[in-house]
Amino acid sequence: MAWVLLSYRVPRTPSTPRIAVWRRLNRLGAAHLGDGLVALPEDARTREQLEWVAGEVEEAGGTATIWQAQTMRRSDACRIATDMAAARAKEYRAITEAAFAACQLTGAERARQLRRLRRELRAVQRRDYFPTGERAPAVIAVRDLAKLTAPPAGALAT
Repeated sequence: MAWVLLSYRVPRTPSTPRIAVWRRLNRLGAAHLGDGLVALPEDARTREQLEWVAGEVEEAGGTATIWQAQTMRRSDACRIATDMAAARAKEYRAITEAAFAACQLTGAERARQLRRLRRELRAVQRRDYFPTGERAPAVIAVRDLAKLTAPPAGALAT
């Protein structure tokens, strides 16, 4: 399996750019292989995303290098993919649980939770490179919440 790696170093101060890079990498679902080394499955989209992050690192006065690599052992690729899938599965389970909890809410609060959960679900799906069985229950739970939140058929909008 081919991977795109980003090796980076961001100055410790100010901390804001370092935190922004860390958050961006987490939003991308990057596997943290070591201090200042992350990986994503290699494709055009992930290469472009890491190029953007590298630019942010350099703008903050840091250094960044992007690599294309392949693991030498299949077990290493499997471990990285398994770790990434487990992280997404945990996120999907949290969405499923939150959707079930939101069913107990009423009116505007339920609608607010539905919007939030839809955003979260889309974000997790974008970084889900190795789909697991947890994805479908999350999609169904959010869909069911949407049905519960929708006004009854034939109701007049106000």
